[in-house]
Amino acid sequence: MTIADIPVALLAGGLATRLQPVTSTIPKALVEVAGRPFIDHQLELLYENGIRRVVLCIGHLGEQIQSHLGDGRSHGMEISYAFDGPFLLGTGGAIRRALPLLGELFWVMYGDSYMDIAYPTILDYFQSVSATGLMTVIKNDNQWDRSNAEFRDGRLLNYNKRQITPAMSYIDYGVALLRRSAIDPLPVDRPSDLADVYSRLVANGEMIGYEVHQRFYEIGTPAGLEDTRRYLQHRLTTRK
Repeated sequence: MTIADIPVALLAGGLATRLQPVTSTIPKALVEVAGRPFIDHQLELLYENGIRRVVLCIGHLGEQIQSHLGDGRSHGMEISYAFDGPFLLGTGGAIRRALPLLGELFWVMYGDSYMDIAYPTILDYFQSVSATGLMTVIKNDNQWDRSNAEFRDGRLLNYNKRQITPAMSYIDYGVALLRRSAIDPLPVDRPSDLADVYSRLVANGEMIGYEVHQRFYEIGTPAGLEDTRRYLQHRLTTRK
C-alpha cells in the first residue's frame, strides 16, 4: 500500500476546557494559529507527506469543522467524518466508531498536535516488519509531559500512562499506525481509551516503537498554543 491509500484517523472531538473561553464557541481544531485555523496547518503538513485521506473523529462543535473543511477538496484531500454521538466516546471509542471508514490499516493522530516528521519513512519501516501497531516515541525525560514509555535498543518495552516507572524516559509522540484488528475488540458506542489499547499491544509484543527526534507542538494549553504559534510562524517565514 502507498501512503496515499492509508487514511488518517484524526482525533478532534475533545471539549478543550483548558483553552476556554477561546473554545467556548469554536472547536479547538479551528483556533487560529499563525493566521489560519490550526487544522489547516495539520492538513497541509499531511498533504506534504503524501497523505490524501483523512477521517475526522469529532464531537464538541464538530459541525463547525465539517462546515469549514467540507469534503476536503480545497485541501487536495478526501475528508470524511465520524461523530461521537450523544456522549463522548473517548479516544478508543471514537476510533471504534470510525472503523468502517478506516479499513485495514490507518494512522492515528491527535487533532491538537503538530507533528513534523517523515511519515513515508515511518510507513516503509512498519510495512517491512510484522506488527499490529507502531507507536512513534521521542526522548522526553518529563520535558514536555510526563514520560510514559520505556524504549531501549530500538525496542518498545513498556507503555502505561497510569503506572509510571523510573525506566520510562520516552513519551508517546502522538502518531501511530494500527491495523483494524487492534480496534475490532472494543465495544461499539461505549467509551474507551486508546492508551489502554496501546498498553495491551505493547505488553503482548504486538506494537513496535519508532523513535523520532523533532519535538511535537500542541495547542491543548495556552502555553502550548503560544509555542505552536511561534513555531508555525517561523516555519511559514522560512519557506517564503
